[in-house]
Amino acid sequence: MNYKFFILCLLALPFLTSCEKQSEKDREKILNYIEDNNLNAQEGEDGLFYVIEVEGTGDTASIADEVEVHYEGFLLNGDKFDSSIDRGTPATFPLANVIKGWQLGIPKFKEGGSGKLLIPSALGYGATGTSSIPANSVLIFDVEVIEVL
Repeated sequence: MNYKFFILCLLALPFLTSCEKQSEKDREKILNYIEDNNLNAQEGEDGLFYVIEVEGTGDTASIADEVEVHYEGFLLNGDKFDSSIDRGTPATFPLANVIKGWQLGIPKFKEGGSGKLLIPSALGYGATGTSSIPANSVLIFDVEVIEVL
């Protein structure tokens, strides 16, 4: 038996269990948010939830595309942490350069489409967070896909 492999597996077990527990907590928080706000949300890949409010009629982005979007980002308690609307100009970026939740979520909307992304922490900023987003935070984004470039 390869004892080094066995020891590595034992050391990784608490981390995997911790990630799984956080994922379950995030899912419960998101489901409560959906219920509390009477949203018609769909569950996508990897725990992402999304709400399409306006279908849109244009192209759909892929990971290889650059997109122009307007958005507002909130924590579950309603605190806004970022907004292209407040800055008065849409954000443009390669989809490959943003958090996993956006990489999975933005392609759910066509150009001209809008709605919400409800992103579990593992698809956001995870256990590290950022200066304005605490660790293990579920993120709520109101998004409008203006253009797929």
